[in-house]
This record gives sequence, C-alpha cells and structure tokens, in this order.
Amino acid sequence: MTERIVIVGNGMAGARLASELHARGGDRKVTVLGAEPHRAYNRIMLSTLLAGKIGEPDVELTEVAGQGVDLRTGVTVTGIDRAGRMVRTDDGDRIRYDHLVLATGSRAIVPPLTGLDGPELPERVVPFRTLDDCRRILAVADRARRVLVLGGGLLGLEAARGLAARGLDVAVVHPVPYLMERQLDPPGAAVLARTLAGLGVTTHLAVSATGVVADRHGVRLDLSDGRSLDADLLVLSCGVRPETGLAAAAGLAVERGVLVDDRLRTSDRCVSAIGDCAQHDGTLTGLVAPAWAQARVLAQVLGGADPLARYRPKPVVTRLKAAGIDLAAMGDPGGDGPGEELTFTDPARGTYARLRIHDERLTAAILLGDNPAVGTVIQLFDRGQPVPADRRSLLLGRSFGAAPAEPAATPALMPDAATVCQCNNVSKGALVNCWRSGARTVDAMVAATRAGTGCGGCRDAVTGIVEWLSSVDTVEVAR
Repeated sequence: MTERIVIVGNGMAGARLASELHARGGDRKVTVLGAEPHRAYNRIMLSTLLAGKIGEPDVELTEVAGQGVDLRTGVTVTGIDRAGRMVRTDDGDRIRYDHLVLATGSRAIVPPLTGLDGPELPERVVPFRTLDDCRRILAVADRARRVLVLGGGLLGLEAARGLAARGLDVAVVHPVPYLMERQLDPPGAAVLARTLAGLGVTTHLAVSATGVVADRHGVRLDLSDGRSLDADLLVLSCGVRPETGLAAAAGLAVERGVLVDDRLRTSDRCVSAIGDCAQHDGTLTGLVAPAWAQARVLAQVLGGADPLARYRPKPVVTRLKAAGIDLAAMGDPGGDGPGEELTFTDPARGTYARLRIHDERLTAAILLGDNPAVGTVIQLFDRGQPVPADRRSLLLGRSFGAAPAEPAATPALMPDAATVCQCNNVSKGALVNCWRSGARTVDAMVAATRAGTGCGGCRDAVTGIVEWLSSVDTVEVAR
C-alpha cells in the first residue's frame, strides 16, 4: 500500500524534506502544500537580492519533480483532523495522510506601535521576511532616498547593507545598546557599527520606537528619547515568531514552537515538525543548517533507511551576509566560565577577534574583519579539536611559532574531513569523491552535493577545490 506523506510548507525545510524523500524512492506519495504562490526559494539570499547582486531566478531552489511528488503552491492548510488523518485547505480540498509533517516556518513580528495596529501595514512600512516582502521593499526603494531599518539583528543589518549598496541613505534603529546582541559582545559590536558607518549605514542604539506615522509621501518613526526620524521607507526586522497556530488548533503540544523529540515527532506519532516552527530540546532553530539537518534525519526515519535515526544539533556558526563585512560568530559570547579569553581590536581597520578556550577547545569566537584564520577557527569549533599552542595565530590570522594555524594555502593540504559547506555539512572529501564520480564543473559539484546552496559563503572555496582538482592528474587527499 502506498504511504501518503503530506508536508505543510514549501519553504527551505519543507522543500528539502520533499527532495530527500524523493531521492530515496520507495512506494510513497509525497504531497507538498505551500501557502506562498512562488516556487521554493532560498530565504537567506534575499538580502543579496535587495543589494541588486542577483535576480529572483537566482534565489529559487531546485524543486523535486517526477512520480510520487505532488507540489501545490498558493494553497493554505486551514485545519488538521488528527482522528481522520486528514488536512483541510482553503480551496475546500481534503487530503488524507499516513504521516503529516509541519514545516510552517515563522512569520515576521510587527511591533505593537501606534500606526502599525491596523489590519494592514502602510505601503511604506514593510517587514523583511518573504520574497513578497522583498519585492515590496524594492518597489518603494526604487523611488526612495532615505530608509529606516527597525532592528539591528542579523537580518536587519543584512537588509540595511543591501539597501545601502543601492546608494540609499540607511539608518538602523535598535533598542539594545549594541548590535547583534545574540552573537556579539559590546566591543565587537562597536567595531561593526563603525564599519557599517563607513559603508553608508548609520546606527541609533539604546533607543526604542514609540510610534509610526506613514502616508503616501513618507514615513516618520518616533523614538523614546523624543526624536523623530523621517524616511521614504521603513523596514521592520524585529524578529520572527514560529507559525504554531495550525498545530495548537489541532491539539498538539506547543510552547514557543511545536514540541518534537529526537526523531522530530510531535505529541502525535503520526505528525512531525521541522524547521523554524519546531522546538527541539527547548531550542528553536531559525537557521538553515539545523533545518536541513532535521529534514535529512526525518527523511531517514520516514523513508525507512534508518527508522531509529536521531537529530543531534551541531554547534551553530553565524555568518553575516553583507558586502564589505566579514563576520563569523559562534558559541555564546556573553557566557562566563573557566578557561582562557583572548581579544584583539583594531577599529581603524574594522578588525575584532575574541576567542574563549576551555580544556584546549574553542567554546566561543567572534571574528570581524579580514582574518585569514577564520576557516581554521570554524573547523576547530565545529569539530571540537584542540587549538594550537600559539593562540595568536588564531587571533591575528598569522603564525608566530612553529605550528601555523592558517587555513591550507592549497586544497591539497586541506584535511579530507574538513567541512567546506556548513549549511549542508559537505566535507572536502565528499567533493573529491564527487569529482571522482564524474562531476567536472562547479555547477555539477553543487548539484551533486548541494555545497554552496545555503548562504553561498562557501562558493569560492568550492570553486577553488574544483580548480585544484582540474589541475592535477592523480588526486592525493591529505588525511
């Protein structure tokens, strides 16, 4: 009997799960229901789209196609009948399932401000979350000179930098005394703010918004210190909230997100949840790498390859995707504990580095600016390997002793186990094996391994490995 799997959500998590299940074959029918009318797209590339560096076709994800997959876009699921194992849609359809997967993602938070409390947002006030949001921002930006971004977190800064790259006058308003407080410490954030200022983005910190006045001529943002800022466009980047309404209405266990166990099962064993909407071990993901890892595990469980597979989250590395800014942050920068702490600051060059080390392992790191050791630091953190005796080589990106810590100058010296693509967990060895199996171009390598299809930060590294493989006859891999 054909197994019926219904996936609610055609975002990055839902589309990846459908692709994983399709690749595994088997006697099953997969139905994907996406509320957005578009093809699946890479949400984390939207800031690059804002900057005008790519076009809409470049953010589209490769969709599954073929027998066994029924993809329906522009369809909203309105209810779940768990007893009858059926979902209801806004077009009146009733779709039965043997297993249901919620990949409903999250929605942008609209702050409770005067002027934003109506049923619809003013034309010149736009959240930064979806492709439609991006289209609306660009439509207004094309005839704008000044832009305000409310929220100085990761996405807010990516939006601000993208719009500044279009020549707009951009200002960021953030209620916390320093930027990206979840990933940075105050000294690092101060260096980042100075770097942003040099790129055309000013910041207003430790001040809250109290109200918005918007009409067809412009928008005014009132602040808690009595000031008001005028602009042509206000972009909201005030965080996201998991879409749990469908799950809660169906009686599933919900806290901040839909509660799932190590096999991504909800309180109903016939229903799973992955991605932004899922809460595993008290934690929400909100990033692409964990969502894709969850999709991979759930595909193993549902596809029968490993019914006992377990999701084990890996340490997260955050990269800021913004032209002219190199930032990698990992671990808890504000955490206290035993061990060493090393810092280096050069505000004039936009450089900041901070390392926290315990038992010869990195527990947290911030690297801002041009630091050749960033690849090595990420590998050490990701794999939990011992740090070199000379810590300065990691902090400053150059060696002061006998054991250099810089990344390999050539892929030939890179260990086979080194992770090249963090988003998809693709190692250098996997790329070499792909080459040996017949992939001879960057595009072929990307298509086979998915390296470079997440945040895009590893694309140059993949290109370098392909060029190296092209230049040698016999591939020798450092072990």
